[in-house]
Amino acid sequence: MNLIALQIKTSPNFEENLIHLKELINSCEEDSLILAPELALSGFSYDRMIETSNFSLKAVEDIKALSVNKIIALTFITQKNDSFFNTLHIFHNQKIVHTQSKRQLFPLGNELEHFNAGNENDIKIIEINGIKIATLICFELRFPRLWEKVKGADIILNPSMWGLKRKDHYESISKALALVNQCFVIACNSADDNMAKGSAIISPFGNVIKDDFSEIIKTKFDFDEIKKTRKYIDIGLNQEL
Repeated sequence: MNLIALQIKTSPNFEENLIHLKELINSCEEDSLILAPELALSGFSYDRMIETSNFSLKAVEDIKALSVNKIIALTFITQKNDSFFNTLHIFHNQKIVHTQSKRQLFPLGNELEHFNAGNENDIKIIEINGIKIATLICFELRFPRLWEKVKGADIILNPSMWGLKRKDHYESISKALALVNQCFVIACNSADDNMAKGSAIISPFGNVIKDDFSEIIKTKFDFDEIKKTRKYIDIGLNQEL
């Protein structure tokens, strides 16, 4: 299976963002796990929340249709009653197989004023085709208690819009997440001018594949590398296999 991070910019034009995202997804081979940056289709459009949540309904259906023999993960602004959430969707074979809304909202970005926090119990490991997958959304990387929720995953996803001034933090924490959990991490950050980029696919042994100038970061998933790392550097994760 291919592991793919789409390191893309987000414009104010939602429809153009969707068209570009769909083109990139279609360019990816079958049997790929594809992750887009946090709110890649809309950004944090606080002045357009209702418009954005309505657009998300259409976009969800479009992305679902593209998920034949692919796993696709991205976050959308969603609305429930009068509340808005930053909600991850994972698609596989034209179905939504998992959703979770961002639990740890970023106070410096005014997220607390516009979003409701998700349910921490939704941060969990799911299994697709025998592969254990979990997600931490952006700022959630910083919370050690949430690392326990994803312990034992084969692949941890992290869709982000992580700021340029904290680029070193993002890259260091993402690598540490892979090393501590002895798993693959797909760190997928926005390519907007004020964002850190730093998107990477990190192996259980800490090898990093990244390119700040590319829209597509790609490597192969190797389950044997997880097994070997957990066997020879035994920190108690062997029982998770």
